[in-house]
Amino acid sequence: MRKEKVKVIIWGLGAMGKGMAEMLMKKKGVEIVGACDVDPNLVNKSLYDLVGFDRGNCKDVVVKDKVEEVITEKGADVVLIATDSFVKGAFDKIVYCLKKGINVITTAEEMAYPQAQEPELAKEIDRIAKENGVTVLGTGINPGLIMDLFVVTLTGACIDVDYIKAERINDLSPFGPAVMSEQGVGISVDEFNGRVADGTLAGHVGFPESINMIADALGWKLSSEIVQSKEPIVSNVYRKAPHAEVEPGKVAGCKMLGHGYVDGELKIEMVHPQQVEPHLEGVETGDYITIKGTPNINMQIKPEIPGGIGTIAMCVNMIPHVINAKPGLKTMIDLPVPRAILGDMRDLIEE
Repeated sequence: MRKEKVKVIIWGLGAMGKGMAEMLMKKKGVEIVGACDVDPNLVNKSLYDLVGFDRGNCKDVVVKDKVEEVITEKGADVVLIATDSFVKGAFDKIVYCLKKGINVITTAEEMAYPQAQEPELAKEIDRIAKENGVTVLGTGINPGLIMDLFVVTLTGACIDVDYIKAERINDLSPFGPAVMSEQGVGISVDEFNGRVADGTLAGHVGFPESINMIADALGWKLSSEIVQSKEPIVSNVYRKAPHAEVEPGKVAGCKMLGHGYVDGELKIEMVHPQQVEPHLEGVETGDYITIKGTPNINMQIKPEIPGGIGTIAMCVNMIPHVINAKPGLKTMIDLPVPRAILGDMRDLIEE
């Protein structure tokens, strides 16, 4: 068994970063050795105090805004980056860590399958990771599990597959301000439509990544660009979440649709309406996967697997797999299946 604890640095202390910190503090065989954030309300404060966790005899971790003071040469086993959604935004941060000889796990949705939209940057990340003998993975609840890896796993019980539909009806409430802005939560319908038209409203980030991951895993060759659409979910009631407020008549979330075609035929369909506090208007959350093939498969999980908890858990639970992996850029279809770590994390590290 490895004697030293697994050392982790957290870069970005929004809702997801703080959640990862709290989860790690409760695990055996792992310790947080650094934390970075640019928010002046967090800098120079104890991470344990921010999370509300009694550190006992553990060494305190003070949040710093100067990355170079926290992320040093081989100063940790892995950095958890929870700052961006897009490959271009996360690229410099990832490369900085890789060049310090540290593995990376990021919540950036596009990093779940970066070759889908940023193939050149993906190649560069892979090259730098291999050059420095470390590994990088993008993951989360979605993309990363529900609408892609889980789908691929279920097809393992099929002789053939003709069509796939993945649907996730979820609650956005646990997520932070960045996600609320991407989804248009709290704005007017006119502003929503205007931002869709000018390309500044992201909606759900991940359909190209999930669809390409599924297609590549099954050996399908997509015949055209993935078709996506965004529609506002308008609230009839007042809604309040930790990081958002929605007045009646304003946008509570975004309904996203995505379609992947093979030889001109629709093969992969994605339906993803997500909003804050959906229960206030009687909307039940859930995850649904339909596979038409031999055999047909119909799966449903009600209510949804919570997005915030799921993203936090996926990132933390993949730490041993990333440390054990061969150097380079990896995706969830390259690594062992995720599972909860209930024992000592050191027992899962291969020497």
